[in-house]
Amino acid sequence: MGRWLPHLIGLLTPIAAMAGIFAGGWMMGATIYLALGIYPFLDLIAGKSSKTDPLEEGKAFNYIVHIHAILVPTVVIVLLYAAYQEYSSFIWLAAISVGLSSGASGIVTAHELGHRRPRSVSWWLSRLDLMCVLYLHFTVEHNHTHHKHWARPRDPTSSPWGRNVYFHFLRTIPLQLRGAYRARPRDFRYSMLVQACLLLLLALISPVVLGAFLVQAFVAVFLLEFVNYLQHHGLVREDGERANASHAWESRHRWSRWTLLELPLHPSHHLKSSTPYQRLDTHNESPQLPNGYYVMFWTALIPPLFHYRMKKSYQQYKQHTS
Repeated sequence: MGRWLPHLIGLLTPIAAMAGIFAGGWMMGATIYLALGIYPFLDLIAGKSSKTDPLEEGKAFNYIVHIHAILVPTVVIVLLYAAYQEYSSFIWLAAISVGLSSGASGIVTAHELGHRRPRSVSWWLSRLDLMCVLYLHFTVEHNHTHHKHWARPRDPTSSPWGRNVYFHFLRTIPLQLRGAYRARPRDFRYSMLVQACLLLLLALISPVVLGAFLVQAFVAVFLLEFVNYLQHHGLVREDGERANASHAWESRHRWSRWTLLELPLHPSHHLKSSTPYQRLDTHNESPQLPNGYYVMFWTALIPPLFHYRMKKSYQQYKQHTS
């Protein structure tokens, strides 16, 4: 069986969001039930795997990530069309559902393609996906600030021990905006102008259309910042200290790996950011998350439980490596 086949499962997220809108009613929240209800259990049941192939060349992996990239704006357009056609209170359920898709499928894909050659078709698809969630500054901030200062206090996306996900979310966004502006002022101003024009256009079409778009963007960005919060939580390197795999949390849980384009193998990504997702490797020197990303999302929403589980995992890691 081709190693790419399980990664097709991730396409269920945007497909469910779109199918739910067409079905109407309570089904408009399809991705909520899938990603937040079913996937955490599958994350637990599917177990872990350390199997990787750093020399993987298959074109199928590239097709999968580009299908994700195309589905993202498609699903958002379907949402906006539904919001324009006929108002229903279920449209807000659909907006949350699409937001989960825009986060779990869209921003993950934008992150992957944002490391491809600048101005290539893949890179522009990344920009389109980010525009769908009002986060065009992400590429600049992520590539020029985060990848330079990851796991350092000056990195706004890395969180220290004790900080909860809610405070992190409120703190990190303005700091990332500032970082993107300082890194590339011209690109930042252009991105803000494009997004302002998009919001103005949507407002002129309908307040409901604008509202639905903003809700899905908010949900998607919250998912992104949850992932940032998780990936380097409590791990610190000093200025001048060489980055290594011990400065990022890793998860080998199959379901998270299959559905999130190997995003949980985060240390490998940082050691060489241009590595395509199918070639990411595991690192025994990396601390291991207690669970996969879907379970850790619910855990992070309860700060005392999150801090207890993360500290326990880190203590086990230190005992193992000492």
